Amino acid sequence: MTDTTATPATLPVDESFAVPVSEASLARAADALSKHGFAVRIVDTAEEARQLVTELLPTDKAVFTSTSETLRQSGIQGDVDGSGRFVSVRAAQADWDLRARHDDVRRTRSAPDVVVGSVHAVTEDGRLVTASASGSQLAPYAFGAAQAVWVVGAQKIVPDLETALRRIETYALPKEDLRAQQAYGQRSVVAKILISNLEFVPGRATVVLVREPLGC
Repeated sequence: MTDTTATPATLPVDESFAVPVSEASLARAADALSKHGFAVRIVDTAEEARQLVTELLPTDKAVFTSTSETLRQSGIQGDVDGSGRFVSVRAAQADWDLRARHDDVRRTRSAPDVVVGSVHAVTEDGRLVTASASGSQLAPYAFGAAQAVWVVGAQKIVPDLETALRRIETYALPKEDLRAQQAYGQRSVVAKILISNLEFVPGRATVVLVREPLGC
């Protein structure tokens, strides 16, 4: 049995990636994302993002919330999965034996009507970069969901792809590794990375950029 009370191991964290970028950097990222087919909305606070997302989400279609500190901290996860207002995939599966019904979980969460989540970095030239241990959120992000909404704190904006990958390794991974040890008693890894350069389906994907830091 895993001892979840043991002192967790820690990886070095580059705290420079916790600082929101300048307004000029945010504007460059927003402009580039727009040119790459993403709808972009900019808000000042997590609460404004929360209000906006609840307006963007349909109430008659299946919505899947990817595991995300951004959604948890902002209250969006609670709104979708706990309010009863939305058709939540997670709420519908709350009493499932997820291990026994692995194939059902995989299918329903890979192609929901709507996915809501975050990414680990946004580049100023308009790329979304997402890392994952299992890859469970990458399928709906890339194609499986008919509609995607990503909420992204301004501390996740970086100049280029090289810096985005460094942010994942030196900031997002250490933070998630610590969380995983505390929550599950196991280490986290970066097993798969999705780089979204363009969105070809008009109106499919919305990026909500938040001027204050949010998530990791």
